[in-house]
Amino acid sequence: MHSIFNASAIDNTYFLAAIWMGLALIGALIAIRVKISAALIEIVLGILAGNFIALRSNDWIDFVAGFGSIMLTFLAGAEIDPVVLRGQWRPAVVMGLLSFLIPFAAALLYARLFAHWSADASKIAGIAMSTTSVAVVYAVMVESGLAAKEFGQLILAACFITDLGTVIALGLLFANYNAWLLLFALVSIAAAAVVPRSLPTIFIKLGDRVSEPGARLLFVIIFGLSGLATLARSEGVLPAYLLGFACAGFLLSHREFARRLRMVTMSLLAPFYFVKAGTLVSLAQALAGIKTIAVLFAIKVAAKMVGVWPSARAFRFNAIDSSYLTLMMATGLTFGTISSLYGLSHHYIDRGQYTALVTVVILTAIVPTLLAQTFFPPTQDVLEAESGGLEEIEVRDRR
Repeated sequence: MHSIFNASAIDNTYFLAAIWMGLALIGALIAIRVKISAALIEIVLGILAGNFIALRSNDWIDFVAGFGSIMLTFLAGAEIDPVVLRGQWRPAVVMGLLSFLIPFAAALLYARLFAHWSADASKIAGIAMSTTSVAVVYAVMVESGLAAKEFGQLILAACFITDLGTVIALGLLFANYNAWLLLFALVSIAAAAVVPRSLPTIFIKLGDRVSEPGARLLFVIIFGLSGLATLARSEGVLPAYLLGFACAGFLLSHREFARRLRMVTMSLLAPFYFVKAGTLVSLAQALAGIKTIAVLFAIKVAAKMVGVWPSARAFRFNAIDSSYLTLMMATGLTFGTISSLYGLSHHYIDRGQYTALVTVVILTAIVPTLLAQTFFPPTQDVLEAESGGLEEIEVRDRR
């Protein structure tokens, strides 16, 4: 379809940027109105723009969108307070690992054995279906008041473990196992160990300046790690997620800096990523692949139930609270789209397969959340259990 909105037909960079940011603005206004994640609305707007006005990406949009995905991953890792994870580590690790492993294996086997996808495409399907959505879950925890409860913190910690498995799988399953990968691993571990300890001293010496030298230093490190990841044929979200988690304590103690970092990411970088993810979805191919979409959706939700629900019961949560916890961990959005777009960009999956995966991701951002809040609201047992890990929960404007 030819259109003046087709990026390849537009030479005016600023006009093109205005179109993309205009869609992001519309998405934010709709999200405020309907109280749904802005990221989800941006993906839907990208789908509509890509299918009806032929909106397409170009090189600079690809870069901004890619950096947006890396910063989203960094911030997702930074959302988990180490105090919370230490206090809830046993149930979080058990439920988080099962929440990753069983959906990953189930989706991979279905894609390979029944849908007859290639080996690499099946790996991407397994990764995309294993994810949770920290953004969606966090928003629900804050809005429901569960963020200040042990139960809500357990859900967040378990989601972190699940997404850690997702990011590691994405980073390692497609890497070249050579000297570059070894160097990448060593530098990433060193950065995760050294950067959080060095940042407080650097910020004290540099002070709070308009030029934000601390933020620039952090960007240099993230760019460098992403560059090494590319050389190792891995993915930049892996070191970003680990670095974000390592820096979580620092960002919690420097809330104003964290707020500015989040503002830049959410207002400028992330919209390009989510709109781009939507433009690559084909409605015609979604309709043609409706059976695959339905089966993958059922596989993801059922696999989450098989993995998480019994383990929640084993940790002595009642049936209703176990169902709520399981459905919240069955959500997906950011990492599901990141892994799917990674597969498409590196030609591991085709556009039809990408469409199927992202459609399922969008459905899992909505359906499990609505089911959990409507039919399985948390009982008084968990609502009355106050948090022992965090003394203060900052209610932030989430995507």
